[in-house]
Amino acid sequence: MSVYNGEKYLAEAIESILDQTFADFEFVIVDDGSQDRSAEIIQSYAKGDERIQIVPLKVNTGVAAARNSGIAAANGLYVALMDCDDISLPERLRKQVKFMESNAEIGAVGVHSRVVFEDMRPSYDRKPARRHALIMMDCFIGVPFLHGTLMMRRDLFLKVGCFDPTFQYSADRDLVTRLMGRTKFANIPEILYIYRRNEGQQTSHDNPRRGQDGLLTRVRRLERLWGEAPMESVDRLARIRPWFTLSWRERRGAKRDIKRLIDTMIAAEWIDASERPHLIALMNRRLEQASPRLWQMFCHWRRHHFGSGNSETAV
Repeated sequence: MSVYNGEKYLAEAIESILDQTFADFEFVIVDDGSQDRSAEIIQSYAKGDERIQIVPLKVNTGVAAARNSGIAAANGLYVALMDCDDISLPERLRKQVKFMESNAEIGAVGVHSRVVFEDMRPSYDRKPARRHALIMMDCFIGVPFLHGTLMMRRDLFLKVGCFDPTFQYSADRDLVTRLMGRTKFANIPEILYIYRRNEGQQTSHDNPRRGQDGLLTRVRRLERLWGEAPMESVDRLARIRPWFTLSWRERRGAKRDIKRLIDTMIAAEWIDASERPHLIALMNRRLEQASPRLWQMFCHWRRHHFGSGNSETAV
């Protein structure tokens, strides 16, 4: 857990880890140069629980560098992430450890989560795909994980160089990009994590740097898989979301892009060929959500049948 000026919800976050039904863990808390009461709160819990190890940083280094400091101090076989304003439900660590021990091919596992407002009123549930192939597809056209829920094998963290501190906002997505093709992913289909929305997160959403970092991760993912990242493909894939609308031309281009993704992942042995029908079905569902509005469909049909460029129908 990296902490920077997190006093408001820090005690609740720490207690959610100390109250886990799985108790054989070390709890590494990195105080990333906090200026509030965070250090005092962390110290108060560390005095009463020897599992807590504090890594104090004199200046604020950013979440990526702070997490790297924590991972360097850790000794466990697995590393679980935890944000200082969220809550891990009591069974989270036990179920993730059990899953990792039963599935040696899985290098990183997340869980389903509940998104809540600051006062803990429920907003919605995040239920990312549970199977590796569908998660791989969502790396390009969806949300593969809520990254605060991840548990990973520590040797994988070290092998790929941990988090890249040059990313201010997308270091977690960049990490997953570097793991693609090196291991398999999974999500446990149970709500085991509470993600709290707060005003500070909204401010970060409005920061232009967030968009720049997000674009860079999308470019890097395509480059890892294709060896290139055509910007028209990067843009189309980013817009396959229910809140976006693709034109008919964009939809055809997106369909070509996704089929290329599927075929390239199979050829590279990132996913099994038997998953192709499931991924095609997922593609069709996602494209349907991003279909043009009815008036756009009518205009497209009208241009096709009665457009002035058609010499047979032009007056």
